[in-house]
Amino acid sequence: MLLINMNQTAGLNNSQFCFRSIKNSCLRQTYSVNLHIVIYLALCTVILFTVSGNSLVIIAIAHFKQLHTPTNFLTLSLAVADLLLGGFVMPPSAIRTVEKCWYFGDIFCIFHSSIDLLLCITSILHLFFISIDRYYAICHPFKYKSIFTVTLMKKKIFICWSLATVYGFAMIFSEFNVKPKESILDGNNYCVGTCTGIQNEVSSTISAIISFYVPGSIMIGIYVKIYMVASKQAKSSRQTISRKRETKAAKTLAIVVGTFLFCWSPFFLCYVIIPFIKFSVPLLLLQFLFWFSYTNSTFNPFIYAFFYKWFRKALKLIILGQIFKSNSYMLSKEFCFRFTEHIPQQHWVRSNLMQFKCSPSDCGVFFAPL
Repeated sequence: MLLINMNQTAGLNNSQFCFRSIKNSCLRQTYSVNLHIVIYLALCTVILFTVSGNSLVIIAIAHFKQLHTPTNFLTLSLAVADLLLGGFVMPPSAIRTVEKCWYFGDIFCIFHSSIDLLLCITSILHLFFISIDRYYAICHPFKYKSIFTVTLMKKKIFICWSLATVYGFAMIFSEFNVKPKESILDGNNYCVGTCTGIQNEVSSTISAIISFYVPGSIMIGIYVKIYMVASKQAKSSRQTISRKRETKAAKTLAIVVGTFLFCWSPFFLCYVIIPFIKFSVPLLLLQFLFWFSYTNSTFNPFIYAFFYKWFRKALKLIILGQIFKSNSYMLSKEFCFRFTEHIPQQHWVRSNLMQFKCSPSDCGVFFAPL
């Protein structure tokens, strides 16, 4: 919750409060009309790209049978988490950010905070499991085909959502992350019309370590190993095409881990520090870091889907409305030829050919993207 010195509210107009009829109401953020519009447009743009981008990923993978591969199911689940974050969590957060007021009540505040934490942790766990998937696909391609099955991916997805649900709701409802009132600076009181958790030193440190620093450190180690193996394979390869494939894979993986750290590191660094400095951090900075971490869910569709040919082809069919045609869930033979034309063989996995419109000679193997 936000704090306000009640002595500072004397002489203020009712229009400057979140709730005019409540005596201890929080203060509204006072911006010019133009600045209000600019901030709302910026936040709405983030929400729009998050929802639309992840929706396209979900439609593409769910609609086309050929994309029903083990890795794609993990990608689909990640897109669902990011879509829910953009469609359910971000809009109320946008209003709270601009107005500095929470108009939706205490019960929805608790539920919204729990879902927010749940989805953010779910997204991070999905990125973690995808990094493990890519490690085996590139470093141990022969083991990959036998280990990473659809059943294993379903178990990973269940683990992601289960751990995030338990963690998210436990942290909020147990109030483990709430700092006691008596430990707050004297002369301040809680005001009505806000929805912001005040974490203590213990909870902020434990939360950051479990949800970011541990998986983040492991991801860095995994991607460093992947980059070393990919670079070694590229140097030892005699074929120019193979060398380009490995180099492209290494660059894509660097973008993946770099974007993750770039979006989340500032927030979690501040998240750990602020309880130890008595929350003497500008609210505007906290809000910026908060939304900056949200953008990782905005970038995910572009990194994990738009960079790959399979999605660009599927996106074209979706935009042209061809998914509404009969048997459109079966991609054409031409698509199968082009789809596997430039894919490294170690990234292929055997698929159920009975699902395909393509013949076995056309689509004997199928690509598990990422």
